[in-house]
Amino acid sequence: MSSSFISLVKRISSQRLCLFLALGAAATMVACGIQDTSDQSMEADEPWNWSDEFVRSAVDQVRAGRDLNPDSWPGGARVAVLLSYDVDNETVQGLRTGNISIGPLSQGQYGSRVALPRVVKLMNEQGVPSTFFFPAWSLKLAPEQADLIQESGMHEIAAHGWIHELNTALDGPTEERLLRQAVDAIEEITGKRPVGYRAPSWNHSPNTLRIVRDIGFLYESSLMADDRPYELVQNGEPTGMVELPVEWILDDAPLFNPRGNSYMNPRDVMQVWIDEFDKAWEEGTMFLLTMHPHVIGHRSRIIALEGLIEHMKSREGVWFGTHEEAARWVRKQAGMD
Repeated sequence: MSSSFISLVKRISSQRLCLFLALGAAATMVACGIQDTSDQSMEADEPWNWSDEFVRSAVDQVRAGRDLNPDSWPGGARVAVLLSYDVDNETVQGLRTGNISIGPLSQGQYGSRVALPRVVKLMNEQGVPSTFFFPAWSLKLAPEQADLIQESGMHEIAAHGWIHELNTALDGPTEERLLRQAVDAIEEITGKRPVGYRAPSWNHSPNTLRIVRDIGFLYESSLMADDRPYELVQNGEPTGMVELPVEWILDDAPLFNPRGNSYMNPRDVMQVWIDEFDKAWEEGTMFLLTMHPHVIGHRSRIIALEGLIEHMKSREGVWFGTHEEAARWVRKQAGMD
């Protein structure tokens, strides 16, 4: 017999065996009252076949609820300016993926060694309270960063994961374990338990909001449903959790990547941010900017931040605050406390 005929026989036998096992499994599932999810799996691959219930349940996992923008900000200000820094350092230069390479890690060390001191010095000189979100390992590798930030008494340190893990790829127990580890580590180093959370990579798994609520965070800052603060709704129910939304337009990382496709001249980026602030001022809402010390802290880029602060300070009715201060203010104004 030819080898091709033998292969054909083996394939037919294998197919018959698979069919027999499948029929047996189906019968067992019916007998045991177990629902067959094969159709659901097929539908999951074909969005045009999704039921109304399936679409709504997917969308309603986490939604924007009521607008929490106050009538005015502290001191009667018409606009709030929240400057935040995700102090990722080495965690995004190989640690989070396990791709260890000395060159990228040195770029991460630049964040704690040079860039963060430059950023904090500017914030202190300008009297601008800011929030610094740390993956725990960024702080564990250079704990002196905490003293630098806390010395002035006006800045906040918040949580940004354990090692900038991709939380959306984790099962619930692992995601929760890592975030609890991060909170404990940050508290041990700083002496204060963080009250704010920003998800690594700005995304939620199906478990993230539940975990954040269970841990007892005051606010969350990862989502993008508004320009204003709002209350998060989970599966149709208000949560009492304040969301301070972010936006890729207001993030230095994609726009300042010299090896990326979206690189912009820092002075052009400064104008984008100025325009965003001016519109927030007109609307009487909030301007929240996300930066990374290892990105914005380079000499040619921090000039853009200096120019932005100068412009914002030239307007009347501007309040600069930390994310914690803003969250507590909006909660009070909304009667949530």
